[in-house]
Amino acid sequence: MEAPAVGPSAAAELQQLLIDTETLTQFLTEVAQYAATTLGPGLFCGITLRRDGSPFTVAGSDPTATNLDEVQYGHHDGPCLTAMRTGEVVTITDLTTEDRWGAYRVDALAHGIGSVLSLPLLISPGVYGALNLYSRQPGIFTAEQRARAEGFAGEATRALHLAWRLADQVELTHHLETALTSRGIIDQALGIIMSQNRCTADEAFDVLRAASSHRNTKLRDVAHDLITRVSGKSPEPSTRFHS
Repeated sequence: MEAPAVGPSAAAELQQLLIDTETLTQFLTEVAQYAATTLGPGLFCGITLRRDGSPFTVAGSDPTATNLDEVQYGHHDGPCLTAMRTGEVVTITDLTTEDRWGAYRVDALAHGIGSVLSLPLLISPGVYGALNLYSRQPGIFTAEQRARAEGFAGEATRALHLAWRLADQVELTHHLETALTSRGIIDQALGIIMSQNRCTADEAFDVLRAASSHRNTKLRDVAHDLITRVSGKSPEPSTRFHS
C-alpha cells in the first residue's frame, strides 16, 4: 500500500483542522493522527515540544507513539531530541543495525519498532518541536518517503505556528478580561467610598489603597469585600472600558 502524496491537500487539511478544533492540544492530536495515516502505512506519530528547556509529548496518534517519545526523555537522548537540538532530520533506517543511542535503541526494539524518522519543527521563537514517525518495519523511510514527510513537516510547522499564536492570543485575552473585571470591581468600591465619605475619586482611591496596604491584601480583594459588606452580595463584575 503506497502512501498518498503530500501536497496542497495537506495544507488545506491542516488549515481545516485548525478551524475545526477548539484547543491547541486537540489540534496537535489531530495533526499526529493525520500524519500517521497520510505519510505511510502502519505508522505511529508523536509530537514533542520543548519550551524552557524541558521536552514533553503534546500529542500522539496512539499510546505507542507517546511511549516511544517518552522513552527518549528518560535517556535524555534519542532521534527526537537530536532533531530538536540540531534542527536536522534524523533517520533510523533499521534499528537492529543502528549504533547510535544504545539505551534508547534497546527500548525501542522492545516496543517492536524497526525504523524511525524525526523531523524538527520551529513552532515559535523559543519553542521547538519534532514530528516523530515510527514503523514496525525496517527500511520503510526511503528517500521518497522522507521527502514526503519533510514536505508535510513544513506545512505542519506553519499551521502549528499559527495555532501557537492563537493560543497565546487566547491567553492574552483572558488576562485582559481578568484585568477589566478587577477594574470594574474597584470602580464600584470607589463609588461606595465616595458616597459614604463625600470625597473625590482620588481621595476614595487613597482610602482603598491604604486599606489594602494595612491588610496586606490585593486592592481588588479589598474592593470585593467592601462591596459584599455594603450590598450583602458579591459584586457583579463590569468589563466596560473607562475613559
